[in-house]
Amino acid sequence: MFAEFQQFIRRGNVVDLAVAVVIGAAFGKIVTSFVDDILMPPIGLALGNVDFSNLFINLSGKDYPSVAAAKAAGATKDCPYCLTPVPVKAVKCAHCTSEIR
Repeated sequence: MFAEFQQFIRRGNVVDLAVAVVIGAAFGKIVTSFVDDILMPPIGLALGNVDFSNLFINLSGKDYPSVAAAKAAGATKDCPYCLTPVPVKAVKCAHCTSEIR
């Protein structure tokens, strides 16, 4: 069984997939950093010192003054894959479309 597994890995498909996953994860972090640290601050400054880090869309029907207050009330949880806040009852992340259990 181990010899068959080695033969499967040597075909190259698994190695290509592993490299693609690593590059994709690294590229995702680079894009997130670019948007959060380089792109959004000048846009926020141009729009009158808007702080995008505390803006959120409340879909629960309750009123929360900030993201931290909504998390403290248990209205949101973090997606285990992209770490974006999602509603507690959500079964799929709206940001990365991963299924949440």
